[in-house]
Amino acid sequence: MTQQQRWTHEQIPDQTKRVFVVTGANSGLGLATTRALARRGGHVILAVRDEEKGHRAVAEINAEQPGASLEVRHLDLADLDSVRAFAARLRTDHPHLDVLVNNAGVMAPPRSLSAQGHELQFATNHLGHFALTGLLLDLLTVGHNPRVVTVSSINHRQGRIHFDDLDGERTYKPMAFYNQSKLANAVFGRELHRRLTEAGSPVRSVLAHPGYTATNLQTSAPIGMVKVLFGRILTPLAQPPARGALPQLYAATDPNAEGGQFIGPDGPAELRGGPARVQLSPTAADTETGRRLWEVSEQLTDVQFVFPSPV
Repeated sequence: MTQQQRWTHEQIPDQTKRVFVVTGANSGLGLATTRALARRGGHVILAVRDEEKGHRAVAEINAEQPGASLEVRHLDLADLDSVRAFAARLRTDHPHLDVLVNNAGVMAPPRSLSAQGHELQFATNHLGHFALTGLLLDLLTVGHNPRVVTVSSINHRQGRIHFDDLDGERTYKPMAFYNQSKLANAVFGRELHRRLTEAGSPVRSVLAHPGYTATNLQTSAPIGMVKVLFGRILTPLAQPPARGALPQLYAATDPNAEGGQFIGPDGPAELRGGPARVQLSPTAADTETGRRLWEVSEQLTDVQFVFPSPV
């Protein structure tokens, strides 16, 4: 994928008969991803916290693409009971799942706790997606060319996982804990790849990040200077969601996307551009960090992954 031959929406293969779950699909990167997959014939399940907004997104897509195959389902990633209910309902209606796009997120809000008492960003961005992936892994295992795409961020390189203070009870800084959650996404995606490979699973775990993209992530939750910086001052530098979604679309659909890869923009500082393979931080690729985060996540979610026996 050179800059002269950048990958675009036009290169998404036909997705007819493939089933996708996209979290946070009603706006921003999730909506752009859903629109592009539906355009290529995929059946997309919009996993959203606000079902009314989800139905508005479906109406918007249907106005552009009559007959698009879409459905809206409630999912609050900050509530593990909601994650379990979503997974249980999904398996009653769908015997398989081809791609899970772990896209939804919250950025730099004032400190608050999830329904189970975990720091909101860690709960929403990481723990909810960890649990969702584990609960749907059997459906993915029988899918066609199955993949888990976990959306991280450039900011994962600035993150540190505060194993001794995951919930920010002692010290909480909104952006530091956003960076922690995005590092957790990267560590999870890489560790999932390692475990899937070891088990001989057909499921691929691919990571992606959108660069700097204009979405409501920068304005809906942040406060103070974070909101001013990302929601106003830097906005002219941001690319639109349709372009920001290209790395995760490549990760979800392109035959050349491999498990364990990290896909991001190919431009300066990875802020914008076409999809290309980029580097994880050393911490994200560290096996011991992956093992430790995995064990903690299993304990906090009470979700145990069941991998197929090695072939």
